[in-house]
Amino acid sequence: MDFLCYLHPGWDPLVRPAEATRPWMDATPESFAYRCLPLNIANAHGWEILSPCDAEAYWTGGPGAEAVIVRNAPGTQRQNEAVSLFGQGTVTFHIQALFRTPPGWDLFITGSPNRPKDGIMPLSGIVETDWSPYTFTMNWKFTRRNHRVRFVRGEPICFVFPVQRGALERMDPKVVDLEDNPALHDEFKAWTRSRDDFHANIANAKTPAERWQKRYYRGVGMTDEKPVTDHRTRLRLKPFVMGEPSPPAPTMTFDEAGLQRLVGTATAAARAGATQAEMAVALAGAGVPGGMAARLAATCCAAAS
Repeated sequence: MDFLCYLHPGWDPLVRPAEATRPWMDATPESFAYRCLPLNIANAHGWEILSPCDAEAYWTGGPGAEAVIVRNAPGTQRQNEAVSLFGQGTVTFHIQALFRTPPGWDLFITGSPNRPKDGIMPLSGIVETDWSPYTFTMNWKFTRRNHRVRFVRGEPICFVFPVQRGALERMDPKVVDLEDNPALHDEFKAWTRSRDDFHANIANAKTPAERWQKRYYRGVGMTDEKPVTDHRTRLRLKPFVMGEPSPPAPTMTFDEAGLQRLVGTATAAARAGATQAEMAVALAGAGVPGGMAARLAATCCAAAS
């Protein structure tokens, strides 16, 4: 699937696959923080946009834009400056890119996971980037007044990753007694006993390996079966490179009868188990424009439920 980053003349965004490393994790004894695989995967679960400038800012406590004082390094180009734009104790970076995701996919925009910054926090948003012709800003909100924060050129200021639109609404949350799943219950009890023994003996461990239970890291359960086939211990995201988008699908000419057939086929596919994203891709491949394909897929899923 294409994940496109369109550039306007003069734009030069600093974008890279997110790194799994964090300075505070490097500083832990024996780097033990990296033994937590969920942390590692989350750290690298997207692409980072880096600060284009050196800047310092602080918030005097008021609600207006004038209450945030931003000082960019001398010589910083205007389009690269950090600015006070929205008030409410926020600092804003203009992202010099227009992202485009496949039909039915949005873009989650936030700060780099597990990368705290003292006195300020990243704000998060989700943009429908399969149709939107608009850029977005990355905003950071102060958590206390009169605290100076510095952003350094090349520092990650934004973290993005695509998410399927409507996936959460298709979830059917249920609370279930663990005893209703005997096999899982037995594995959980075995893990609990193993964890209690591990904690009791960890003080006597002589090597780092003895202070680390690796079952989750290896992707195996308590029955020592073969590792889960799609278990991941690291992500290998591709960098953005210069290229061309895949050829667009031919645009269909719709009449009422053709549209009814298309809706009927898509609804039947939804009833047969096709996901909204799969239908959106199929509809786009049939020539339905991307935004319309996503909306039509959502409508057909709702009709099939």
